[in-house]
Amino acid sequence: MPEAYIVDAVRTPVGRRGGGLSQVHPADLGAHVLKALVERTGVDPASVEDVVFGCLDTVGPQAGDIARTAWLAAGLPEEVPGVTVDRQCGSSQQAVHFAAQGVLSGTQDLVVAGGTQNMSMIPIAFASRQAAAPLGLTEGPYAGSAGWRARYGDAPVNQFHGAQLIAEKWGISRRDMEEFALTSHRRAVRAIDEGRFARETVPYGDVRVDEGPRRDTTLEKMAGLKPVVEGGTITAAVSSQVSDGAAAMLIASERAVAEHGLTPRARIHHLSVRGEDPIRMLSAPIPATAHALKKTGLTLDAIDLVEINEAFAPVVLAWLKETGADPARVNVNGGAI
Repeated sequence: MPEAYIVDAVRTPVGRRGGGLSQVHPADLGAHVLKALVERTGVDPASVEDVVFGCLDTVGPQAGDIARTAWLAAGLPEEVPGVTVDRQCGSSQQAVHFAAQGVLSGTQDLVVAGGTQNMSMIPIAFASRQAAAPLGLTEGPYAGSAGWRARYGDAPVNQFHGAQLIAEKWGISRRDMEEFALTSHRRAVRAIDEGRFARETVPYGDVRVDEGPRRDTTLEKMAGLKPVVEGGTITAAVSSQVSDGAAAMLIASERAVAEHGLTPRARIHHLSVRGEDPIRMLSAPIPATAHALKKTGLTLDAIDLVEINEAFAPVVLAWLKETGADPARVNVNGGAI
């Protein structure tokens, strides 16, 4: 069976809302990492067979197939195509899936996967609400669907609501979440100070390191924040940040590795996705992990390091409760919080 290898991966620093990357066109963010990836690997860019980028809220500067736009903005060969995918928070991960699947199927040898997003410039969910306002469609993608309403009623479909449902179902207190959030910041700061991100990060202008981690945050500061919803326990402190940035990864077949003299950094062992209750939504990592472990015959004990998206603190905390995983091996360099 063909193999899919990760040759290298680069990213911009992660800019914070209104920060050093907030005015950069998202195609230029993508172009920045694409150029760096080509330079670092030494691969002939004309040999790349496709560029798959994740991006959501594809309106304005993020519209028009930004994968292709970013490649061209980087000054790279016009004959190389690009495609943009949207699986919401999993968009760039899905880009990796599609790129790897092209290689694993034997139909492609060199594919770039990545993503770009400027959330400061284009707020989250803008495409599904504000962008549709001139058409009189401001109630979001589910309003008006008889089938959706018959199945899920009028329950709110948003991540804050989902995070609150998770906290309640798994008995996760606000203090639990704030302690996790504080750990996330401390781990990220330590990773920056120890240079753990130095090789993968390509500075953009004056922005050289991630802007999100807060060195001065404390449990006392977090405790003083108001909940997003009155009576709830989810606050900004235990939520992922509004961020700007881009990343790119070169995925190669065994034949491409040999022909281009590449040195793989990793082999892709398994790819899968699973869904969950769309109202609670954010608990999907739990069944996804169980599914992946079953398919591969692995156990969590066989995996050295695990990344779970820190959309909200209760997402990871519920996953830890369900799986019994060692917290010391999960998100060791911090995360989206």
